[in-house]
Amino acid sequence: MRTVGVEEELLLVDGETGVAMSMSPAVLRPFGGAAGNDDGGGSLVGELQREQLETDTPPRESMTDLLADLRSWRRTADLAARAAGARVAALATSPLPVQPSTAPKRRYEEMVERFGMAASDLLICGCHVHVQIHSPEEAIAVLDRIRVWLPALLAISANSPFMHGRDTSYASYRSQSMIRWPLSGPTDIYGSARAYEQMISEALATEVLLDDGMLYFDARASRRYPTVEVRVADICQDASDAVLLAALSRALVETAARDSATGDPAPAVPTRMLRLATWQAARHGLEGNLLDPATYRPRPAAEVIDALLAHVRPTLEDSGDSDLVHESMTQLRERGNGARLQRRTLERTGAMAEVVAAAVRRTAGHE
Repeated sequence: MRTVGVEEELLLVDGETGVAMSMSPAVLRPFGGAAGNDDGGGSLVGELQREQLETDTPPRESMTDLLADLRSWRRTADLAARAAGARVAALATSPLPVQPSTAPKRRYEEMVERFGMAASDLLICGCHVHVQIHSPEEAIAVLDRIRVWLPALLAISANSPFMHGRDTSYASYRSQSMIRWPLSGPTDIYGSARAYEQMISEALATEVLLDDGMLYFDARASRRYPTVEVRVADICQDASDAVLLAALSRALVETAARDSATGDPAPAVPTRMLRLATWQAARHGLEGNLLDPATYRPRPAAEVIDALLAHVRPTLEDSGDSDLVHESMTQLRERGNGARLQRRTLERTGAMAEVVAAAVRRTAGHE
């Protein structure tokens, strides 16, 4: 059974007004700048902007254990934020206007110096799923095969319709904000670990990037862990949706590894088509059409998600995650993803502050 770990980026907000707060140094000060368990049980750290915190879980085989970890670290983050006079919200962008302030870390300062407003004005929160792999070659075989399904994961997680007090008209505007980085979004087919390493060497030789941590692709081979890191998703308001993403990501990785082992080629889809599919997923989420990974023609989102579930059904059954995934997808379709929840709250209340307040409650597990 492949292990899975999840990183979540959370927004620090004023519990009354909903405005993002530049509080991460104060929140983390009691922990000496970062919180973590000595047994490797996860951590709570800062991120690029002072308005953010990041949690990560240990690698788990059981989705039940992973859900417990996610909820535990969200509680830890919220308690620490409360002690400093803030709250945490699982929102991928700030619904209310904010001028981000860069965290006091040398690498972040270098990013702002190099990339200017592309870095200094960026305040977005994602969900990154790490799935265990067994070799560099397997990692690249997996990346080459899961790329066509990543837009569907973005549609499921979409949770950033509002930014700076306005409706962006997107379900995931965070994904559009990521395009500002030199290397981001969908990737070409690599074919081998050697080709992947050559791509990194050539990218670094340009001296555009600070380091190989700036390969902000929708999925990549981790440089720190023996994992494939699926980075396409928005942070999910409900921790159970993050577990759904984790289960689907593991199933995609395992399916891709099996296909590679039996000699099935990676789908030869041009990257430009993946960019179109990603844009479509960002624009509409689960409402309207997505692009069918088999034909790259519009198809109702529900049918594309059904095709994804059919694609990974054997591995979901083998891992014991089939019931969890189908139950979670049923719930998600009934209540909507984060983008739908945010818009529904604004329609009901007319106040962006209430959008944030509802997200705070859901992040804490109170809705």
